[in-house]
Amino acid sequence: MNFTSDNITGASPEILAALIAANSGHAASYGADPWTSRVEAQLAGLFGRAVEIFPVTTGTAANALCCAAICPPWGAVITHQESHVIDDECGAPEFFMGGAKLIGLPGVGGKLTPETIEAHFAAEPGGTRRAPIKGISIAQGTEFGQVYSVAELKALTAKAREHGLFVHMDGARFWNALVSLKCDAAEMTWASGVDILSLGGTKNGCLLAEAVVIFNPALSEDFRFKRKRSGQTLSKQRLISAQFEALLTNRHWEGLAAHANAQAEKLASGLKKSGLTLGWDRQINEVFPIMPMALITHLKAQGAQFHDWSEISLPPDRKVGEGEVIARLVTSFLTEDREVDQFVALSRDFLSQR
Repeated sequence: MNFTSDNITGASPEILAALIAANSGHAASYGADPWTSRVEAQLAGLFGRAVEIFPVTTGTAANALCCAAICPPWGAVITHQESHVIDDECGAPEFFMGGAKLIGLPGVGGKLTPETIEAHFAAEPGGTRRAPIKGISIAQGTEFGQVYSVAELKALTAKAREHGLFVHMDGARFWNALVSLKCDAAEMTWASGVDILSLGGTKNGCLLAEAVVIFNPALSEDFRFKRKRSGQTLSKQRLISAQFEALLTNRHWEGLAAHANAQAEKLASGLKKSGLTLGWDRQINEVFPIMPMALITHLKAQGAQFHDWSEISLPPDRKVGEGEVIARLVTSFLTEDREVDQFVALSRDFLSQR
């Protein structure tokens, strides 16, 4: 019953087999290999247009480089106050931006709104007192398992354009969000105004694979140098690209993400039937029940593993009472029915005795 994250798993058998196959023989280095070429073609098909891709090794590298791509050292990037880029990257975005700032704004479920952005701009004093805002960074899905609808994305990017801002999407759980929305990848990205994407693979069946996907050509030329200076221009890039090739072949990504989402829905449904309230409605592969501390202690004593979570971005109608905590439960492509059933049964039985 390990629900700590979706990065605790290894690779899917198909992706691991592709990695082993790519390990054989020789291939040109630094991305001049057949695997990278094929992935570029696959992603062009997925997004319905030509894109530039830059494989990297970690999500931190992808996010930090994307932020650096959309913001000069004297600028600032707006993000949610509890987003991964501002809360969990140890200052890497600001480091790679050369001293630029990340500005955190509030929002239910980790989501920014056009109104929040406009209010922030209205309060800016102008002049050279503060760093000028050059971009926004959003997560799809958010740290609270929430997904921007296509309409929300378009409204947000329209507001960004109004102020001359670039838009970065942190897609660590991009595939889970795509399955949840039931739209195509173009609608959720460039067709909705996204300029640059951190495309995650590690949380959806890859062993070690992330990529920056650039939709706005104006960002491409400088980016290749930023990636080189960061140490993320990989000599054996084929070993990253081979994982993405397997993930994209026959829409392997969809089966993996759909399984994780379905297990999260089963978990959410079971916990609600047991009498628990969710902090945020389940939309991707994360579930956030509000639990009595006694239940959390009981579950962990029975071997369950998970984390507690912040309540700052709760909807107005959800409250954490005295002696309660929000738990974060994350499912993956390997989560089994027995794990979900056992967790739900333990919760139900404990709560029924109170």
